[in-house]
Amino acid sequence: MTLEEAMRARHTVRRYTDRKIPGDVLTRLNERIQENNQEHGLAMNLVTENTEAFGPALRLILAKGVRNYLILAGKERPGLDEAIGCCGADLMLYAQTLGLNSWWVGGTYSRKGVGRNAAPEAGKILGLIALGYGATQGVPHKSKRAEEIASYAGEAPEWFTKGTEALLLAPTALNKQAFTLRGEGRRVSLTCDNGAFSGVDLGIGKYHFELGAGRENFDWA
Repeated sequence: MTLEEAMRARHTVRRYTDRKIPGDVLTRLNERIQENNQEHGLAMNLVTENTEAFGPALRLILAKGVRNYLILAGKERPGLDEAIGCCGADLMLYAQTLGLNSWWVGGTYSRKGVGRNAAPEAGKILGLIALGYGATQGVPHKSKRAEEIASYAGEAPEWFTKGTEALLLAPTALNKQAFTLRGEGRRVSLTCDNGAFSGVDLGIGKYHFELGAGRENFDWA
């Protein structure tokens, strides 16, 4: 499965089976995490067979079976939220290519539990991604129409259309899809107005647009 195929196959999954993630899959996933950490100066780490990310009530009602999760963290700096969004999106889709399901958790987790399992150099924790074998494969989220978020000066090229379609597949906080996408020639601008989640959602959105449009076809404004 390619990342593009994973982008279309991946849906939010909040309930997981007790099937353990095999060692070879964990190795590949950890290698991808470290590549992202090194490239973007982050301190994300994978926690396995651990239930401390959610309290008893959340484990019973909202996050049943979650025992593996990626902690999204890095030293506080300008652009941290966007970098976390970009890398988190990459790791969710990469996990999907490995046969795993996922759930981006922005706030409904135990901060003490996650803090105890974060890397020593974690810095600011911006959320986590639950990973594992889902009880289901999830369902597509409700989506806005392309014309509600995107416009292009003149006739939109195919790459812009494909990028917009990919952007609408991106997970966002509260599923608001609060994006504004503009294109003219090779220049593309993307903003996101989603309050405290804007930076992370912008990083997720940019990653998805690049994957759909092809990074070689345009320049960010």
